Amino acid sequence: MLLLLLGIAAVPGSLIPQRRVNPQAVSLWQADHPTLAPWVDTLGGFNVYGSAWFSAIYLLLMISLVGCVLPRVRIYARALSAKPPSVPRNLSRLPSSGQMRVGATPERIADRAVSILRRRGYRVVLRREQGVEELSAQRGYLREAGNLLFHLSLIVVLVAFAVGDLFGFRGGAVVLTSQTFANSRQSYDEFVPGTFFDADRLDPFLLTVSDFEASFLPTGQPSEFRAAVSYKSAPDAVSQDSTLEVNDPVDIDSTSIFLVGNGYAPVVTVRDGTGAVVYSGPTVFLPKDTTYASSGVIKVPDAEPTPLGFDGEFLPTYFESPQGAVSSQFPDILAPVLSLTVYRGDLGLGSGVPQSVYRLDKSSLDPVVDDSGAPITLTLPLGRARRLPGGLGTIRFDSVQRWTKLQISSTPAEPWALGGSVLGMLGLTMSLYVRPRRMWVRVQGVDAGSAVQVGGLDRAGGRDLDRAVEQLIRDLTEVQA
Repeated sequence: MLLLLLGIAAVPGSLIPQRRVNPQAVSLWQADHPTLAPWVDTLGGFNVYGSAWFSAIYLLLMISLVGCVLPRVRIYARALSAKPPSVPRNLSRLPSSGQMRVGATPERIADRAVSILRRRGYRVVLRREQGVEELSAQRGYLREAGNLLFHLSLIVVLVAFAVGDLFGFRGGAVVLTSQTFANSRQSYDEFVPGTFFDADRLDPFLLTVSDFEASFLPTGQPSEFRAAVSYKSAPDAVSQDSTLEVNDPVDIDSTSIFLVGNGYAPVVTVRDGTGAVVYSGPTVFLPKDTTYASSGVIKVPDAEPTPLGFDGEFLPTYFESPQGAVSSQFPDILAPVLSLTVYRGDLGLGSGVPQSVYRLDKSSLDPVVDDSGAPITLTLPLGRARRLPGGLGTIRFDSVQRWTKLQISSTPAEPWALGGSVLGMLGLTMSLYVRPRRMWVRVQGVDAGSAVQVGGLDRAGGRDLDRAVEQLIRDLTEVQA
């Protein structure tokens, strides 16, 4: 029931973007659902896996799992050291059995059976009572060892994940090409520390994204993302070069850096009504689909005579349909165009309320209109400038930079989690493929020698039990008097 409940509780985390994974997508989702977003945020929908209700289910499942595992560990530990069971009263009822008469004494036959079975990997117990030799043998104890190893590894993995979550951290940062990231708390766009993590103990490395390469198939499907980086493990350390690719992180001391996203940052220059440059530089736009059509905003609070805001799209490969709809046809930069709607008025930056850099608060803004009174939308090809109406200034689309989204994390117990997982797979393999087998031999003295009964049982199903019993009978038949 807890597993089912956990699966149901995880569904919102698959449908709604999560802050720990992609905060930019969360910002876009909030912009698209302004009424629903506050309720989702209150219920922890943007941080499902860190919410109180999901954690409660997870903790209950852990307690239940440990409560199931520990008794089984004791059971498997006892089974691992257990002696083979006594000889059944009627061996002929076993799945495979046989009997014979041998001219040797019961003692010689029993000793021979012990020697043969031990060579074949059986644990053997010999019981002698009133002229009857009874021999119990069993092999396949590695199955119990595998079960024991698997269940112990579950506990190791659970503890390792808990330690990593409590003493580690996870963060993210958007880094422009040629920009240097300094590993300090202030450099992160989002930072989620563990309960006992000390942010003052961050590894003091510097990382620069020197170049970023993206390759796409003719269909637009990405084939490769690669970032050339250089880093210093400390400000006074020697710089080292490396390559960052998807699922191929760069490790610096105890910190791992992953490449988890990328996009475009158009470089624009804005001059206000006085001709002064009031904004110049790259602005991160967030991809909305696989064609890398990206949305973003540009805020110019220092413009005169009034602050300006630009809200729109960046289209790497501009296309306009016969009906007038614009889109991007390809994710690479083939015909880049900026399409911006212009606003004027109070940007709300002085209200003291934190704002997203990816959203424009339009509550106190008015759209800039043309002579007919219609809001204007600027279409800026690369290298082109447009003059704003009403003497508000100009905006120029200068160039395009790449940005990369880095996930930076430290998981102190990661080797233990990996080791536990490997041991768990090994134990599971042993428990699935090792087949326990039991063999019994009863030898009784008769006038002409000894009467021998042999029986066998496979506890997990076997294919050659009959052959093994027949082989043991033939080997015992050869015992000389």
